[in-house]
Amino acid sequence: MVPADRDVTLAALALQTRAVSGTRAPLPHVVIVGGGFGGIAAAKTLAGKPVTVTLVDRNNFHTFSPLLYQVATSALAPDDIAPNLRGIVRRSRNIEAHLGRVLDVDLVRHAVIVDNGPPIAYDYLILAAGSVSSDFGVPGVATHAIPLKSLEDATRLRSTVLRRFEEANANPALIDEGALRVVVAGGGPTGVELSGALAELFTKVLAKDFKNLDVSRAEVVLVEAVPAVLGSFSPASQREAVEELEARGVQLRLGTPIARVDGDGVELTDGTRVTARTVVWCAGVRANPIADSLGLARTRLGEIVVNKDLSVPGHPEVFVVGDLAAASDRAGRPYPQLAPVAMQGARHAARSIMRRVRGRGRTTRFRYFNKGVMATIGRRSAVAELPLGVHLAGTLGWLSWLGLHLVFLMGFRNRAVVFLNWAWNYFSWDRGNRIIIPDPD
Repeated sequence: MVPADRDVTLAALALQTRAVSGTRAPLPHVVIVGGGFGGIAAAKTLAGKPVTVTLVDRNNFHTFSPLLYQVATSALAPDDIAPNLRGIVRRSRNIEAHLGRVLDVDLVRHAVIVDNGPPIAYDYLILAAGSVSSDFGVPGVATHAIPLKSLEDATRLRSTVLRRFEEANANPALIDEGALRVVVAGGGPTGVELSGALAELFTKVLAKDFKNLDVSRAEVVLVEAVPAVLGSFSPASQREAVEELEARGVQLRLGTPIARVDGDGVELTDGTRVTARTVVWCAGVRANPIADSLGLARTRLGEIVVNKDLSVPGHPEVFVVGDLAAASDRAGRPYPQLAPVAMQGARHAARSIMRRVRGRGRTTRFRYFNKGVMATIGRRSAVAELPLGVHLAGTLGWLSWLGLHLVFLMGFRNRAVVFLNWAWNYFSWDRGNRIIIPDPD
């Protein structure tokens, strides 16, 4: 909740114009916090409806997070997967984007507190702030590992990997210290896709760039706490993923959690050390810390407890969607932290708001329709599990993965650029975004 001594005088909110771009809006005002998959889906559902909408995010772009690993491995440039938020909502006259960091939400006075202006009053609120990387208390992760949750993370990882190769090229003795070894922590889709992409980057691209360096000594080590990768997939898909990873030279350490991370690598719970100068943390997430200050019931991972319709108990005007919501099916099984869950939940929340605006009675329970899961391991290799028991693997699974991601990527320009980059990478065995960005002073 908002501290009593905050400089902003919230009592004046009753007189504040609920506005978009400073003009009086007689229609109900919906504020959406977060410009990710959930926030964009909610905004698009409310486009053209008899409400005004303010979409708040600390970035002026939407991050297509499933392709972050391709930025990290030089296949794509950052702006290829980051369409501008204002461009996304440009054609919707009732939607305005607000660039700002959300500091707090006053649930009593119905106001979102931002860092760069007066509080934003709302009639309805959709919290779609997503999740952040979680170290689960493992020592050294925050200091020595790189997460993969943002564009900044992806470009930092790309620069780190390329810099390690440059350092080893200048001083080959560093190879024995793990300069060319990357440890990927976490065997979910992100960890699997990143591991396969790194292995291909090393053997197919950097081996040609560094003619005087023994790139055959470069290694990718994937560490997973449980005995299988892709834990939410079928055993058949898990086996196929393991076979494809091993065929690319990825070393698998399954069933052994990481005990600690330091500047020289990782130590596993069985006492084994893996020397590596680069550690990537893809081992889990927790709800965005914005939930911590709201005074609402939360799970141990910080997710906000919600009603069946995704509204907040005691606050029917507030809805929570995506990774921030502790939503479950009729059997009490939590919904997975996937983009489709966030998108479907956001559309449901937006439709529920419109039912209330139009006085159409009670809202309904949110039901997630599982359209399947996919993961790519590398060139012409992916696994896909679709409804009705359809299982795809190999080239067919890979083509399905490519097509689906192009469809969901926002913006014609972004789709065109990504498609052309993929075509170039495929036919040339090259990746044109091998850029080291210097660390800030």
